Amino acid sequence: MKKFNAIDYLDSLNANVMHFGLARVGDALDRLGRPHLDYPAVLIAGTNGKGSTAAMLAAMLSAAGYKTGLYTSPHLVDVRERIVIDGRKISAGDFNDLVFRVRRAARLPLTYFEVLTAAAYLHFSRQRVDIAVLEVGLGGRLDATNVCRPLVSVITNIALEHTAWLGKTLSAIAREKAGIIRKDGLCLTAATQKKVLNVLETVCREKNAGLRILGVDFHVRADQDGRLTYRGSLGSLRGLEISLSGDHQRKNAALALAALEAVTASGFVAPEAAIRRGLKKTRWAGRGEILCPKPLFVLDGAHNPAGVRALCRSLGKQYAFDRLILIFAALADKDYPSMLARIAPEAHRIYLPRLSVSRAVSPEHLADVLRSMKKKPVIVETTGQAMKQAFARAGRGDLIVAAGSLYLAGDIKQTFSQMHLCGKAKRAK
Repeated sequence: MKKFNAIDYLDSLNANVMHFGLARVGDALDRLGRPHLDYPAVLIAGTNGKGSTAAMLAAMLSAAGYKTGLYTSPHLVDVRERIVIDGRKISAGDFNDLVFRVRRAARLPLTYFEVLTAAAYLHFSRQRVDIAVLEVGLGGRLDATNVCRPLVSVITNIALEHTAWLGKTLSAIAREKAGIIRKDGLCLTAATQKKVLNVLETVCREKNAGLRILGVDFHVRADQDGRLTYRGSLGSLRGLEISLSGDHQRKNAALALAALEAVTASGFVAPEAAIRRGLKKTRWAGRGEILCPKPLFVLDGAHNPAGVRALCRSLGKQYAFDRLILIFAALADKDYPSMLARIAPEAHRIYLPRLSVSRAVSPEHLADVLRSMKKKPVIVETTGQAMKQAFARAGRGDLIVAAGSLYLAGDIKQTFSQMHLCGKAKRAK
């Protein structure tokens, strides 16, 4: 009998296939002993910032001594990155075993994401975590993660995305994401649009749930030295340092801190020293990640217009540079024209690598979009070639940025360390 291989099995499922609904994953989890109900959880949805918020919250809980599970998606290089306890990804042996158990338990065919979600719930149960922090995959109401009983539901922000599945208006998308709010529960959000807040307020009223809004019920500000001051329901914290770069990460940190305050009522008390240590040590690959200091090479997973806008704002404030060199790729179902409209005018040179995933828009089509904007991009076959040419063209004072897709970020993470490009910027003439 052929030995079971989790990676081969997952590859056979096709990660691009989506199924919305809780019946299939719920049935499999029931047959596995309902592991998703064995521990308290925090569930985090939103358009951008879900992963960063989850990572910061999990880091603070771990620093406070709680055994903390963290489930995120997608992964950049290794699928096991999605399932982590106290900063350590699941072992290959445990991963293989758990995926096998999920497959055997499923009476109905599961999608790639459903299998991984069930495996994460089962892993956290078997490892007896104190609490789990879970990132919603897509939407909220019908997402496979939405079978748990969260202590608090977080909705980071809402913008137009995945309109074929979630709805074509902000209100429709907000209602889908509001599906993670529980009866008599609590929702935290950094959303600002009136239409979105109206929906969240309506859902919270229908479910007798509390709603806390960043800028109304809890607050964050940047101090002159770049550190943060947070003010929430349990008081104020000054001089906080976060390792994740970008102005938008202040809001994500505030949400993580507000969520930490919320779970205090359930016994998860974190000393101030643990809060500071957790925020400072949080690492989140591919989100404003500096891969090389000279020339400065920043990798960012921004893959929608709101994310690219946040990236562009942070670039101008955080880095001093002469010219911007952009490496860009995107998936065909994303609003890549709007992304390019925001970032391309700032770029001196643009490289368009070909991604291997079937959902990627071709570099030739991206080039046509850019030519209509009076840009002259360079098409290359691989991300490695894009990086090599970008570094060859970059002066010491230039900034190289890769953005547009988490698949691009994953490709770059996988190949960059093997290319020995750091320090190879040319001397500017």
